[in-house]
Amino acid sequence: MSGSGTDKTKPQAALAGPVVVLVEPQLGENIGMCARAMGNFGLTRLRIVKPRDGWPNVHARRAASGADYILDAVELFDTVEAAVADCTLLFATTARAHDQAKPVVAPEQAAREIAAQVGSGGTAGILFGRERYGLQNEEVALADRIITFPVNPAFASLNLAQAVLLIGYEWFKLATANALPFAMPERSERASQHQMQAFFDNLVRELDKVEFLRPAEKRDTMLVNLRNIFTRMEPTKQDMHTLHGVVMAIAEGRKGPAKGGVLDGEQATRLRALLAEHGQGAQPHESGTVRGLARLLRRNPTDAERILWEALRTDRRFAGQFKRQTPVGRHIPDFVSFTQRLAIELVNPDETEVIRSDRASRQQWLEARDYRVVSVAADDITADIAAVLARLETVLAG
Repeated sequence: MSGSGTDKTKPQAALAGPVVVLVEPQLGENIGMCARAMGNFGLTRLRIVKPRDGWPNVHARRAASGADYILDAVELFDTVEAAVADCTLLFATTARAHDQAKPVVAPEQAAREIAAQVGSGGTAGILFGRERYGLQNEEVALADRIITFPVNPAFASLNLAQAVLLIGYEWFKLATANALPFAMPERSERASQHQMQAFFDNLVRELDKVEFLRPAEKRDTMLVNLRNIFTRMEPTKQDMHTLHGVVMAIAEGRKGPAKGGVLDGEQATRLRALLAEHGQGAQPHESGTVRGLARLLRRNPTDAERILWEALRTDRRFAGQFKRQTPVGRHIPDFVSFTQRLAIELVNPDETEVIRSDRASRQQWLEARDYRVVSVAADDITADIAAVLARLETVLAG
């Protein structure tokens, strides 16, 4: 598993960048943090002049946080002159004026000159001095340019890795045209008119229960205004699912049907249609939404579901064998017995083609895995539950 912002499955940035030269660094931790900063911005060529604590250094590797490939390729030198001998353009970083007649540039300008030099086949190098007192005059004298940073002049000293990071950032930003490593979709798929209508009908139904839409002569105008609010939002599918759940939670209270509330047939059909529509072709990251709708349906049974569930729980022929609205793979039948490998599907009046198609797909999937699927009309349950239970007993008996 990748760490915070680190993904080893992705290739390293293949960019030809400048050489980073650390002059007599004192602490291995600082070398490691410089390597980490280099890795952040695609720099790979690190040269070290006379590290105080020797090389290799275990503290450097620990501080590199995975930038081992940079440390493994480190080049060691005894003198600054040898470390920069092949550089055709050399910069010296310093926070102090060294009273030398050299151009002084900011990191942005240095990045442009480095890119041009590397692009023409040259080798650009950047000198970074000791933690305690930086570069000496004779070392700065080797450079073609001085790089300094726009910092607080009363507190201008930077950590060694910070200096490497700031220059690396400006160079990498220029080399990649300021491209960001990832983007996220700002919105999910736009809600369909069917979803909008289902939500709005539910909202109006609940508003009527609390007599919000009054006086009567203003009802039509209020409804138009309400609808326009949601139309201007251009809501997504996820927006509609969320708003639908909010309205139902407010209307039924925190525990919903535990206080006695159940869906009527029309409400159940609309909710099932939303579940079926969203479940078709759902992507893996959308499975949570599908399960959320299923939980909403489980907390809000229709009269037929409530009657059948009570019978299955209390009748000794079926007690303890069935679960309601429980996932079987990626599908969620109304009732399922894992021990008997039997699924029960309720068929409500006036179902849409979307619901019927979803049920057929679910039945095909379950039967392919040796589940028996029994379809039961909701009207049959409310009319004669005993007859329905007798039918189920026959099915279980084979």
